[in-house]
Amino acid sequence: MRIVKFALAALILIIVAAIGFVYLFPEKATQLAIDSERQRAGLIRKEFVLPDGMRYVYLEGGQGEPLMLLHGFGADKDNFVRVAKFLTPHFRLIVPDHIGFGESAHPPQADYAPATQATRLHILAQALGVKRLHLGGNSMGGQIAMTYAVLYPTEVASLWLLDPAGVWSAPPSELEKTIAGTKRNPMLIKTEDEFAQLITLVMNDPPFIPPPMRNVLARERIKNYDLEARIFAQIRADSVEARVTGLTTPTLIVWGDQDRALNVATADILHKLMPNSRVVIMRGIGHLPMMERPRQSADDYLQFRGSIARGTASPATRLP
Repeated sequence: MRIVKFALAALILIIVAAIGFVYLFPEKATQLAIDSERQRAGLIRKEFVLPDGMRYVYLEGGQGEPLMLLHGFGADKDNFVRVAKFLTPHFRLIVPDHIGFGESAHPPQADYAPATQATRLHILAQALGVKRLHLGGNSMGGQIAMTYAVLYPTEVASLWLLDPAGVWSAPPSELEKTIAGTKRNPMLIKTEDEFAQLITLVMNDPPFIPPPMRNVLARERIKNYDLEARIFAQIRADSVEARVTGLTTPTLIVWGDQDRALNVATADILHKLMPNSRVVIMRGIGHLPMMERPRQSADDYLQFRGSIARGTASPATRLP
């Protein structure tokens, strides 16, 4: 009985110490948590400098065919770390911070149009010895991935699109209605409270983030406010619909049915434009499936990749 009490007391002390560390040293705690997740996923942080001097920071790990994963607007490479741990046993993952986000370069007057970002990523891929790859992207990252596939069609083996942006003919989402009605963009962050509200907007079932660590992430977004405002305008000015019409690259389109940032009806629009696509609608999930349901997202993707390898992928499939 004494041993049990001692063990319980020790456990309580450990928990209290951990909570205290998070509140006293939130920046260190946040970085330790990020490093731990990267390690569990088998990913290593690396850097590459483009010919024009801009620096890419990216994560890399795993073995197999190359799979480059592209994060969305206002996000960074670590959005894919939780799903990555299920993918590194099968593929060589390359997960960059886009120029303008995360740890990569933030040139204030650069061009951030999807075609320019895709061209930069192509330079990165070539420098890493990748001649042909599979591409995945969430939100803005999906928009850039589709653009990359159009620019370099023989070099993209497949597309994995998670709630991708760039299809503006869909019915307006809750986010788009808010922007139109209030002239305020919830995606652009000025305060820690706005960041907390954004999390509930983009995720229906978000993972728990202790408030001090959440505020560390918020402050990074706040610092990037002016640049993100410029980038958002360039994203909205770019439509992929004409670009991807008839694109035959094998494509898995995934959408959370509770996405409040981009209307789930967009999935069917893309599906009709891309003849070799299939759609998976994830129930109870918001704009970031790979963060809300990492294992399910990975399982769906592995099944998709398996069907490509077997040559059994059936075009124009919609899964409920």
